[in-house]
Amino acid sequence: MLTGTPYIPETITVHLGAPDSPAPNVTLDFPSYIKNVASSEIFPTWPESALRANIYAIISFALNRVYTEWYRSRGYDFDITATTQFDQKFINGREYFQNISYLVDELYNDYVRRQGSVEPLFTAFCNGTTSTCDGLSQWGTVYLANQGYTPYEILQYYYGKDIDIVKNAPVRTAQPSYPGIPLEFGSAGNDVKSLQIYLNRISRNYPAIPKIPAADGIFDAATEQAVRTFQQVFGLEVTGVVEQSTWYRITSIYTAVKRIAELDSEGVRLEEITPSFTEDLSIGMQSDEVRMLQYYLAVIGAYYAAVQPVEITGYFGEMTEKSVKSFQRVFGLPQTGMVDRATRNDLYRAYKGIAESVKPDYTAVALYPGTVLREGDSSSYVRIIQEYLTFIHDTYPNIPAVNNTGYFGPVTRQSVTEFQRQFGINPTGIVGAVTWDSIAGVYSDLKYGFDKRPYQEPGYIITGG
Repeated sequence: MLTGTPYIPETITVHLGAPDSPAPNVTLDFPSYIKNVASSEIFPTWPESALRANIYAIISFALNRVYTEWYRSRGYDFDITATTQFDQKFINGREYFQNISYLVDELYNDYVRRQGSVEPLFTAFCNGTTSTCDGLSQWGTVYLANQGYTPYEILQYYYGKDIDIVKNAPVRTAQPSYPGIPLEFGSAGNDVKSLQIYLNRISRNYPAIPKIPAADGIFDAATEQAVRTFQQVFGLEVTGVVEQSTWYRITSIYTAVKRIAELDSEGVRLEEITPSFTEDLSIGMQSDEVRMLQYYLAVIGAYYAAVQPVEITGYFGEMTEKSVKSFQRVFGLPQTGMVDRATRNDLYRAYKGIAESVKPDYTAVALYPGTVLREGDSSSYVRIIQEYLTFIHDTYPNIPAVNNTGYFGPVTRQSVTEFQRQFGINPTGIVGAVTWDSIAGVYSDLKYGFDKRPYQEPGYIITGG
């Protein structure tokens, strides 16, 4: 959850003991959890302002644990414990006080945050009599309420003037922050951008980890080096690939150095979680992300008989929706017609499987390798793009010819950029699926006089998923 805007989870899993104890877990809906804790922590006879202030604190504390994946990033299979030694008091199976239950029904999707930050504030609290702390005093809230303080004023008294109460946060099923597939050289997307932001912040505390110059969502050589150094510093296998264990170690260290799970949190700023790429795709959208989706579907549809091919237009219309549904049916996904993380992951796996199994000489033009190419890269795929661009140069002299060295240098970047300008693509100088397909298409038209891209002439047919 650390990678996005906070939300209210539909359910929360509570460990009925200390983190390492063999106690069982219990999963219940989030409002019921808050009602249980509030009925266990505070008294129903307290003034309503005090009850509301305490409920806000209880909600925010729990959401901070979920948002930071405090326990799950450490390998536990729960979100929070039932003991005040670590979290807040939860008594499995207890009844709720009626007035507290009513208040929770009203407030459960509101939480406290620091102004300028995104994450739910780690609203530390204690009873204020047998124990004291830097946060809220539960019995102290009673005194303040009797003095006429509002719930917000009570919270400001303990947590500072610079807090907000977020109202009506969305409720949805909790998803792990791990992308679901390993991130490696050539990967691109919002998860890569988050990874780069995490590593750059961690490097301030661990200067051996090199800074990544551009946190732009593209896993380049600088990102790979930062990952390798992180893995070395923290005793992980040094692969340069961010699989699940590396991802959660990175998010755990990021949470620690920013103190997100502490009252004096440095805070997560909105720009740190603002996506660079469209997350979910659905009917009616028009973008380069849709064109990339259609490219993947077109190739997969050429090799899987049950997946309906689609034209690459950049517009997500009815035919694209039908193609997505056919893919979801073949791969055992819910047939929503929308492209969420699970569908994107399976699309990528299916496409990569095809790209890696189809021999280069089997198709007239090469398949996109599934990894983004940019300045500084060296590979046989760079050499292919250089060959295509040089051939295109003969017809479009404004697109510079380049030597087929396999190294993506400044001249190659300039050639790619000019191609993109010529053919109406965002001139980034970076070769992703959309640019690769367009270069391959122009090359095919010029060399063969017609379109010979792999998805135009299916190679072999796979009938199942």
